[in-house]
Amino acid sequence: MLPPTAISPTPTVLRFTWSYKDETFESTGDGAVRRLGPDRARLDFFLRNGMAGGYAILVGDSLTVPGIDLVKRMLPPVPLLWASLGRLALPATPDTVARIDGDTLRADLGALRGRDAAGADGRAWRVAFAGTALARVERIEGGKVIEWMSRTVAQDSPLRLQYVHERGKRRLAIAVTDTTIVEGFNDAIWRRP
Repeated sequence: MLPPTAISPTPTVLRFTWSYKDETFESTGDGAVRRLGPDRARLDFFLRNGMAGGYAILVGDSLTVPGIDLVKRMLPPVPLLWASLGRLALPATPDTVARIDGDTLRADLGALRGRDAAGADGRAWRVAFAGTALARVERIEGGKVIEWMSRTVAQDSPLRLQYVHERGKRRLAIAVTDTTIVEGFNDAIWRRP
């Protein structure tokens, strides 16, 4: 059994800095995530120098990204986006193989043929937990890691998130600079345009 990864029902705002790079574009900026468990998040991204911005609304397994294409281009698919927020929300899979290596729990999920995701039929997922905290989620196709999301928490440093799409040569790095518990959110922030 995998450790629980539920998002707290306490309304929380995470402020962050971000950098994005692909083969044709590179940018940096600031942002904020408004998170409300069990399954709501709104991500706001602002380019450096206040040039532009964009947002995304994540409710359950539905992602809405209105406005500029930059945000659509940067964001990972829904399961990896949830992983960035500490919630494991993968599609249902028929097989799971888990193993423990020291304080790290690793699990492969999918239509596994053999002992791990390298022999999966179609898409498979590999997850890693450092203790009970979700540390990494990988999407695997044809035995190769296509894209992944990692969460790194080091002593006296902010939460660092990294999303990499290997084939698309896209990379999004986020450093959480502040986490604040708030009283609540206006319901309008969850409305899709």
